[in-house]
Amino acid sequence: MGSDWPEVALGSVTTWLSGGTPNKATPSFWNGNIPWISANSMYGTRFNDSDLRITESGLDAGSRLAPTNSVLLLVRGGALHNRLPVGMACRDLAFNQDVKALITDPAKLDPWFLLYWLIGNERFLLDVVVEETGIGAGKLDTKRMQALPIRLPPMALQQRITQVAQSIDNKIDLNRRINQTLEAMAQAIFKSWFVDFDPVKAKIAAKQEGRDVLRTAMSAISGKSETELDALPPEQYEQLATTAALFPDEMEELELGGIPKGWAFNSVGDVAKFANEKVDVSALNEDIYISTENMLENRAGVTRATSIPSVAAVPSFKTGQILVSNIRPYFKKIWMARFDGGRSPDVLAFEPEVPQSSEFLYNLMYQDAFFEFMTRTAKGAKMPRGDKDAIMGWKFPCPDEVLMTCFSEKVRPNYTYIESLISENRSLIELRDTLLPKLLSGELSVHAVAEHAGAQ
Repeated sequence: MGSDWPEVALGSVTTWLSGGTPNKATPSFWNGNIPWISANSMYGTRFNDSDLRITESGLDAGSRLAPTNSVLLLVRGGALHNRLPVGMACRDLAFNQDVKALITDPAKLDPWFLLYWLIGNERFLLDVVVEETGIGAGKLDTKRMQALPIRLPPMALQQRITQVAQSIDNKIDLNRRINQTLEAMAQAIFKSWFVDFDPVKAKIAAKQEGRDVLRTAMSAISGKSETELDALPPEQYEQLATTAALFPDEMEELELGGIPKGWAFNSVGDVAKFANEKVDVSALNEDIYISTENMLENRAGVTRATSIPSVAAVPSFKTGQILVSNIRPYFKKIWMARFDGGRSPDVLAFEPEVPQSSEFLYNLMYQDAFFEFMTRTAKGAKMPRGDKDAIMGWKFPCPDEVLMTCFSEKVRPNYTYIESLISENRSLIELRDTLLPKLLSGELSVHAVAEHAGAQ
């Protein structure tokens, strides 16, 4: 039984390391080979990489290395309002000052057991050791946390408990990686069609060289050779030819730069409008309320809200609208709504003017260029907010409505599958988080879980 396991202070079986940030104005510190973990990188339970990487000189100048199998824990940031970001360093990683690296005493505490102890006690820890800083971020009281008691089963049992949780996390991690690939595929198509103009440039080159213009564009769009095009089923071939025909075979120079002939430099306001309907709060729950707190950074979607506001009504959103957090736009919080619900006034909802073009609008606003513009034109220093007029005025090379809809139809299956995997992960996380407290306390034996799984 768990009551027979020895109880020790967490700090007595862990060493806590602090990180740091190299000077961001020094180019030689950045774009290296060492992943650098900050709040933006802390999603999931396994850390292998990050958007930002530092060099060896950057590590020496301001950061610190967390060794493989150390547990990384966020100790400061807005995410601490509703979750406890924590994960395992699956390779040597650098980390910033908002993160602590916890190294376990290998004779007493398995690092994976510590990870799942933190996950299994998330709600308790958020209530007990997280305090409000007054600047929109939460702060974890590390001294109080180090004093917390932790019960330690024998090492062999610790490892069997972690194997149960790891088997669930393996599937969660796989689903997340599949979703990242699907998202990247949609963005790659968007960039090829609407940023790099690959089909148009292929047509121009084919025309100059006397080759078949349409088939060259078909190859550019599909990535298939001439021989592979001929092997396509007739229906697929015709669909590809129809798409290729939508692209012009000339470029033209306008004041803002060169774009495909017939396109225009339009603004966001030409293809979308702000949604402005309301919904009664009595019709909402935590599953369908979106605020800037439960929108995830770095375009990672949304999570479940921890509460809903105590007001009569809030702005609403509809399936297919694009939600963007208007606070601190450099966090790049964006989500394409998959259900109807309510939102905070600080979350902007964009409704596409062209029906069935939500995916085009989402991929347009997903770009770094959009968030960089939004950040550059934001108002306020401590808590910058996007300027709605400036946002609606952001210009981009805009195709006709037919091509916008064509792109949306092409990538829509990606997002349907992404949503199905997100739903599956919610169920898996719920299962893991239901099992963990019982396993960690000894209420449920690993043997009983294995027998139940075998019976399924």
